[in-house]
Amino acid sequence: MSAKTKGNEAKVSVLKGQEAEDKILEYIKRASFSWIMNRPFGAVDVAANLKGAVPKTATQKILVALAEKGELVQKAYGKTTFFVANQANLEDMPAEKLAALESEYKAVEEENKSLAAEVRTVASELAKIKGTPTDAELAVSVDEAEVATKKARERLQPLRSGTTLVSASELAQLDADWAKWRAEWVRRRKIFTTFWQLATDALPPQEAEDLGEDLGIEADTPEHAGVERGPFCSAASGQGGRRR
Repeated sequence: MSAKTKGNEAKVSVLKGQEAEDKILEYIKRASFSWIMNRPFGAVDVAANLKGAVPKTATQKILVALAEKGELVQKAYGKTTFFVANQANLEDMPAEKLAALESEYKAVEEENKSLAAEVRTVASELAKIKGTPTDAELAVSVDEAEVATKKARERLQPLRSGTTLVSASELAQLDADWAKWRAEWVRRRKIFTTFWQLATDALPPQEAEDLGEDLGIEADTPEHAGVERGPFCSAASGQGGRRR
């Protein structure tokens, strides 16, 4: 859009003469009723709220003229002059009209409550929709699941066909490694136990325990004890061999 078009849209029609006077008086009376009180207005406020339809200088002159006609009441606060609607010219509110307005207010209030409940329901549905994957996201998830399934089937295929995955020689090597390193573990644990008993023989049990904590010594965990009691370390498995 060109700058010229924007300028034309932003341009406000400036009122003059009687039109300007009627516009200002209408605005102040309407504002007084909406605030349910005789609110004071200055020329700057009125000109700004009318969006420049009446220039500030002209607004000041019109407000003074309306005050001279008795339509408004002029009040001075220091060097600033304000204008308020003349209460004597404001229409009295009959009881019937007040009742009608109150009834209308209650109806609008009930409608607002209904709309608020509807908004909450729609917001909840919107949250569910936003949390639901899109078609594109579902397509990606399906592709990923298919790839994972394919890999899993490829890994299961040798087992389903009866192929031996570990040869006898590999099993024998595993047994030999197990026997070797378990024997080394048992030997080192025995050396440490002997040395620790000599070092802490003269200490009370609590002090010996505190010393071990200070030195960062870690004892066997329940998992280690479980392995010792299990079939891998059973005496029936032979000299350090694994029971299969």
